[in-house]
Amino acid sequence: MPVKKLKAFLDDSNVKYLTVIHSNAFTSQDIAASAHVSGKEFAKTVMIKVNGEMAMAVLPASYHINFDSLREVFGTKNVTLATEPEFKDLFPDCELGAMPPFGNLYHMAVYVADTLTKNKEIAFNAGSHTELIRLSYADYERLVKPRIFQFAWRTVSFPGDPMERWAGEYRGN
Repeated sequence: MPVKKLKAFLDDSNVKYLTVIHSNAFTSQDIAASAHVSGKEFAKTVMIKVNGEMAMAVLPASYHINFDSLREVFGTKNVTLATEPEFKDLFPDCELGAMPPFGNLYHMAVYVADTLTKNKEIAFNAGSHTELIRLSYADYERLVKPRIFQFAWRTVSFPGDPMERWAGEYRGN
């Protein structure tokens, strides 16, 4: 149980949550499948840098970040994906790439994709590649107080179209 701090925070906040142990998985889609969680409900944490400051972008596993949207939201061209060497030391109690979307516990901003807010519950990495936590989205939002924007887009392939197209609120799947 790498993230004792997270569980203590949830317990101290009287939040009901479920811990799920799953087989070793590294990509958000593989984790969701391994734990039998929908890709729309699995909240992946992507580390970004906004004007050089580290931040968390949280979005459904089945979506991708549209960096142009984030650049527009922040009014800067300096929004980039952070590299693992840039953030590996910020989460000493987590396995690399398995940090939970609780930037408030690590002194950093959290930005949530608006599409994630439509879920009654979300699940996310609990600091390891074999454990996740599931709780209500309302509790998550209350505890983390993230800023919510439209910056996540789902890639879908349309029948007969060999190219993937960006689909913002595509509801066909």
